[in-house]
Amino acid sequence: MSRRTALVTCIDSYMGPAISEKFEEIGIDVIAGPSDLHSEAQINKLVADAGHIDILVANLAEPPMTGPVQSIDSDNWNLLFDSLVHPLMYLVRAVTPQMLERKSGKIIAITSAAPLRGIPNNAAYCAARGAQNGFIKAAGLELARSNIQVNAIAQNYINNSTYYPDDLLDNEKFLDHVKRNVPSNKIGAASETAQLAAYLSQEDCRHMVGQVIPLAGGWAT
Repeated sequence: MSRRTALVTCIDSYMGPAISEKFEEIGIDVIAGPSDLHSEAQINKLVADAGHIDILVANLAEPPMTGPVQSIDSDNWNLLFDSLVHPLMYLVRAVTPQMLERKSGKIIAITSAAPLRGIPNNAAYCAARGAQNGFIKAAGLELARSNIQVNAIAQNYINNSTYYPDDLLDNEKFLDHVKRNVPSNKIGAASETAQLAAYLSQEDCRHMVGQVIPLAGGWAT
């Protein structure tokens, strides 16, 4: 059996390191995508240069712009959509034609559980992540008939360099917050996201389509 190829975007940030390591461990060749993904032309070139892509991991992150609704800054709002929403659409749109031609493919978006529950003072971030999740649900249903499985891992409280870095895990105030708000009473390991991505990438994972899967220790259940 020939080895499959995955394009993992923003490979040096968010969940990129853990997922790429896991994919390589299970025999999937990884094409590393850059971290600065905003331009439609840049993304089209990235996909064209990659050539054959069996699996797309749309790994996109941007720190939340925290503040009350009445103080949302328009530039911050636009930055969140330019970093999270538009690149996701560009990536999926660019990779879909080759998958449709083969009637085969996997698209996995690493999104957030934030809009599944809502976080006060983070309306802009929840809006952008919610747009991602809505897009994945619709695209997943559309492409399922062509044997392309599109799903999202909607995570929160998972160890990663963007939102929950290692040094935060030693902060007593933060750990108290976790115990009060996360039913699992802990921050999940990055390897858990990688394991779920590995499952969604498998060729025999065919009945999971258009799902936004919470991975948040029960926070969004």
